[in-house]
Amino acid sequence: MSEEDSVSVGRRAAGPNVVRLDETDRRLLRLLEQDARTPNNALAEAVGIAPSTCLGRIRALRERGVIRGYHADVDPAATGHPLQAMIFVTLQADARDRLDEFVTRSSRLPEVRDVYFLAGADDYMLRVASADTGALRRLVGVLNSWGEVAGTRTSLIFEHHRAPDTY
Repeated sequence: MSEEDSVSVGRRAAGPNVVRLDETDRRLLRLLEQDARTPNNALAEAVGIAPSTCLGRIRALRERGVIRGYHADVDPAATGHPLQAMIFVTLQADARDRLDEFVTRSSRLPEVRDVYFLAGADDYMLRVASADTGALRRLVGVLNSWGEVAGTRTSLIFEHHRAPDTY
């Protein structure tokens, strides 16, 4: 692909939110996903471009919303929360006008790591990390006490494996 096809000049592929990436952009994203603290010079060398070009490409990826942030991959067990689970939440039919409120409330619970809005039988999926089964049971009890919640289902996470990139 030519330089003009890269995200660094802001062209978009089909679809309103899809940014066209060339192979250099994809390689940079893979490297940053492996270690977001990799110095710019090392990134540039790894993909075979000048450091200034690399910096410009990464800046463009951020500005276009491809890179949304840089995060630490924290082991919940190391912070005293070894029990991970997915809690599937179904809201009451008359609670559709309170979706934002549910997201805000559930996001503030200390055990909740991620909140996913779903299509299908369940409305939300919460990824949580708890100290033990008692703490998880209390969390489920809190959720079920909320008036807008019709019910929950909980699945324990035994292992987590990150899938390879697909871009």
